[in-house]
Amino acid sequence: MSARTATLSDVVALLKPGMSVFVPGMSGESQAFFEALQSDPEKAAGVRFLGVHFPEINRNDYLGLHPQARQRAYFMLPQVRSAALEGRAELMPLDYLGALRDLRQQPVDLAIAQVSPPDADGNMSLGLNYDFLPAVWHNARIKVAHINPGLSRTRGSFSIKAAECDFICEAESNVITYDGGEPNQELTDIAKGIAGIMRDGDTLQVGIGKMQVAIMRSLANHRRLRIYSGMVTEAALPLIDSGVIAGEGAIEAGVALGNEELYRRVGEDRTFYFRPVGETHDIRRVAAIPNFVSVNAAIEIDLFGQVNCDSIDGKLLAGVGGMPAFVQGAQLSEGGRAAFCLPATTAKGKVSRIVSRLGLGSFVGSPRHAADIVVTEFGVAELRGLSLHARAEKLIGLAAPTFREELTAQWHALRSRL
Repeated sequence: MSARTATLSDVVALLKPGMSVFVPGMSGESQAFFEALQSDPEKAAGVRFLGVHFPEINRNDYLGLHPQARQRAYFMLPQVRSAALEGRAELMPLDYLGALRDLRQQPVDLAIAQVSPPDADGNMSLGLNYDFLPAVWHNARIKVAHINPGLSRTRGSFSIKAAECDFICEAESNVITYDGGEPNQELTDIAKGIAGIMRDGDTLQVGIGKMQVAIMRSLANHRRLRIYSGMVTEAALPLIDSGVIAGEGAIEAGVALGNEELYRRVGEDRTFYFRPVGETHDIRRVAAIPNFVSVNAAIEIDLFGQVNCDSIDGKLLAGVGGMPAFVQGAQLSEGGRAAFCLPATTAKGKVSRIVSRLGLGSFVGSPRHAADIVVTEFGVAELRGLSLHARAEKLIGLAAPTFREELTAQWHALRSRL
């Protein structure tokens, strides 16, 4: 049966209590669908929304549509924090591979896909975001394609045929943009340390934010680099334009997240190729890439090498996301390296982010055996192959000088009890 042409308001009218609705996150979130929900919020009563939505990027409040709306979330969001206490939100303590497995097992009554206009063969690309929609699409009872005429048609390993949809809704809509920010001198110094561990011909995985902007800028003198990552931002564009990254498919990612210039380029430049999480975060696929370098930001690291990447004083800020898969893949890659980077202090230099041991208010995002390299503005510590004590000494050397004596004393006390 051919797809029915409808409006997104018509789709909202289909919702009933007890239904589960998948809404993509990141730059794939359909703003037009949320606006249609806002126009008829009673239809959200008893509906469970699910999707991998990221704090500070996906700001639409599905739980706020109706007091009986529910949500299954994989990152801590402001609205999820209070709703979880009320029993209306389920916060799943999973990384990306865990979220992928969980979504594949969830009953999905309706899935929304924001797509580009169809090509001559009726294929619609997922535009800017390929990450989790493929995990639920084929099992969804009702499949809805939101064709956004302004969305770039991108190259990727997954596409949707118009004929497989139940409803096709065309609506011009803004897409979510993201500003990575301007790095300060401290982050620029850390990025220089990362540039020092990168070799020509390496494949890089890096996240988003000011740290990542600084890292990409630091690579201007490298050659033959590739990117294989969960996401790509406009920070990659100067490296393409200068020839640091070159060749068809030299950038493989799940999501494009950035400004309008990036969104235009991903549709025109064959350097970009997109894959869903089942491919980008497949540890076996990552491990098969030689010289794969995974670079992730940390909040604090202890002298055992344990990494806290998503909590402060017991408050969960987000989730571990795709980091664990890339770290494991890097460790299995021939010539691969797993690096973590962070400023040495916080609170205007009053608190060390290199600590003797993670405290009760810190969640372990990466275990002590996973970090090959740690970088702060005070240097680079190559940890692979070092003994427990030698690793601790290297990490103490990355701390701000005012904290090193205290950390040394704390380490000797810890070491005597091991």
